[in-house]
Amino acid sequence: MSEKAFQDYWEHNECWGCGCGNEHGLHIKSHWSGDKSICVWTPNESHKAGPAGYLNGGIIATIIDCHSICTAIADGYKQENRELNSEPFIWYVTASIKVDYHKPTPIDKDVTLKAKVTMREGRKLLVVCKLFSGEEKCASAEVLAVRVPPENWFD
Repeated sequence: MSEKAFQDYWEHNECWGCGCGNEHGLHIKSHWSGDKSICVWTPNESHKAGPAGYLNGGIIATIIDCHSICTAIADGYKQENRELNSEPFIWYVTASIKVDYHKPTPIDKDVTLKAKVTMREGRKLLVVCKLFSGEEKCASAEVLAVRVPPENWFD
């Protein structure tokens, strides 16, 4: 895996899920591992669902969404053979997300997200992401990411 996380390049990102600029956020960290991106994240008790011992489905969707969009951004830089955060900035947003929950995700251990870009078409990328607790696949998703001009998002 690369040393520095994708998110550590984007100080202007204040997203609750992936932004290093949000002091109250989840602070996921994503890295390349070959042609996939990997994120290992540790939930805590404040992330629980109604049933004790399990991770909230909205938190699951958030970390999948953020990991997938960060993967899309990093892929954009990779496809253009550029350093992350070099100007002009590359930015993607979520056009759609479909999450399938396969089984409850325990809250008492790390989750691992694995994502891969499976389609590139113009400004659109399709990212497939799987969430694991240990060896168990607990959720999977397809995230359609669309490239947008960075001036729409940053001052």
